Amino acid sequence: MVTIRLETDDDLDAVHRVHAEAFADEPVVAELLAPLRARSAPLPAVGFVAEEEGDVVGHVLLSHAWLDAPRRLVDVHVLSPLGVLPSEQDRGIGSALVRAAVAESDRLGVPALFLEGDPAYYSRVGFRAGGPLGFREPSLRIPPAAFQVVLGAAYEPW
Repeated sequence: MVTIRLETDDDLDAVHRVHAEAFADEPVVAELLAPLRARSAPLPAVGFVAEEEGDVVGHVLLSHAWLDAPRRLVDVHVLSPLGVLPSEQDRGIGSALVRAAVAESDRLGVPALFLEGDPAYYSRVGFRAGGPLGFREPSLRIPPAAFQVVLGAAYEPW
């Protein structure tokens, strides 16, 4: 049985291992965790782990970003990275982590949660393409279909 819970400092090495294995072809992903957690921001980083029989098998991180909205800068969350040990993939662990992150972002009153990822995967957990909703990709390197958002209860259409 897999349990989803907030990460603790005791999980940091195991979380690093999860991302190092999940992104073996992109080692920079695991190295981004510490800077994302350490940076000073209006919304502190929040991580969730998936634990099975005492072992961390998956992880997701929420970190702060600003949305340059017409009225003002708005604090929002970015979901990244999401990783599950290769041996544990295709069991719904990643989806469970994303649902926990979405719920936490909404609970914290964050109006929007953004990510860059596979639309076929993330649409199953409520994400929609950001462009048709009026949002611009923060980088020209992000394909429009991969730029996705979930709007929270605190979202205001302006």
